[in-house]
Amino acid sequence: MLSMTIDGKPAETFETFDVVNPATGKVAATAPECTPAQLDEAMASAAHAFTTWRTDDGVRRQALRDLADAVEARHDELVALLVKETGKPLAVAAGEVASVGPWIRYYAELEWPHKVIQDDETALIEVAHRPMGVVAAITPWNGPVGMWSWKIAPALRGGNTVVLKPSPFTPLSTLLLGEIGASVLPPGVINIVTGGDALGKLMTAHPTPRKVSFTGSIGGGRSVAVSAAQDLKRVTLELGGNDAAIILDDADIPVAAATLFAFSMFNCGQICCIPKRIFVPSSRYEEVVEAFAAAAAATKTGDPTDPTTTMGPLTTKPQLDRVSELVADAVDNGARVVAGGKPVEGAGYFFEPTVFADVAEGFRIVDEEQFGPAIPLLKYETVEEAVQRANATEYGLSGSVWSKNVARAKAVAEQLECGTAWVNCHAMLPSNAPFSGAKHSGVGVANGEDGLLSFTEQQVVHTARG
Repeated sequence: MLSMTIDGKPAETFETFDVVNPATGKVAATAPECTPAQLDEAMASAAHAFTTWRTDDGVRRQALRDLADAVEARHDELVALLVKETGKPLAVAAGEVASVGPWIRYYAELEWPHKVIQDDETALIEVAHRPMGVVAAITPWNGPVGMWSWKIAPALRGGNTVVLKPSPFTPLSTLLLGEIGASVLPPGVINIVTGGDALGKLMTAHPTPRKVSFTGSIGGGRSVAVSAAQDLKRVTLELGGNDAAIILDDADIPVAAATLFAFSMFNCGQICCIPKRIFVPSSRYEEVVEAFAAAAAATKTGDPTDPTTTMGPLTTKPQLDRVSELVADAVDNGARVVAGGKPVEGAGYFFEPTVFADVAEGFRIVDEEQFGPAIPLLKYETVEEAVQRANATEYGLSGSVWSKNVARAKAVAEQLECGTAWVNCHAMLPSNAPFSGAKHSGVGVANGEDGLLSFTEQQVVHTARG
């Protein structure tokens, strides 16, 4: 069994919990259950490590380069664990693991921001950025390896130390990442603890962390925000999305439809910032419906260890149940099933790639984030109507607009009430681009220089002259 990492060493535990392989529905491994006392040890270790880790940016930069190398050296092991615990197809899991090294190196090479706002005979006024301290980080089950790097890289470069908890559904790859981190970083800089929601609540309420970085549901984000507010902790909350994609009447339909279908089904639909509502002009509606149906028919759902599989299972049984419920609701209310529509018979948490036509607001599959392989196609008459309907939601993570006329599409994209608006693409997430959510889709920012600064406290240094 893989161990937690506390103060740079494996941490022994007496209690464990099961980890299920979603492709089989059977227990594949066990993971350690962190005790409250061990959490205290992890926090104390991180606090102690912070006193020296914060002092030398050059040391931190080189340590991040070493960490990137160490992760890449264990690529195959990480991929195998990721497939086992998430059900991602091999190519998807390999892509997620391969993203970690470059992501960490981006922060290692990013120049530290420094701003002079006055430099004259009366004063030198500089804006500096200082480390916060210990960061409590909680990652989700849909991308445990990728989200680990999203949190670890900027937090460490910012001079902070981290206590990180993965989802109890997918702890295995993160436990290995803890072992890898301990091999190249000073003790206590990264501590990995595992357990359920009770452990997460202890982390966010713990007096030691000065920042909480959380990725998960809107409901989970609310709970974190309330808990962190008691101690005025800083928070970054990366929450859910119900992304709208608007296809304009002059779009290249074969390209737009194929791309949007692929993104909507990526990772079995379990990504916060992929298309979840497709708005189609009435004049092109049946053309898009047919294209989505053909793409669904060409999808190979099955064993994620088979290199020819393009879509694996949903990662958790609760998510399978939720998608089944939303799909059944759509069918019961008269939606046209273009493709799929039911779970796959047999073992595991598989669901057919599902496409709905003749749906609109009022259907749960439209109004709620489905987070699964079921996509609704919504008909509209005017672009103004499509924008208004796209914005009429509590979500505001991201969205996209598709057209051969880039200027026209960009003008429409700028009307979307979301943190990221793409033109003729979707879910493009380079490390240098800030990522944030509007409305209920998040608080704060991740990635890019802004993401680095979110792990720091601003300080003005005012030096009088004359």
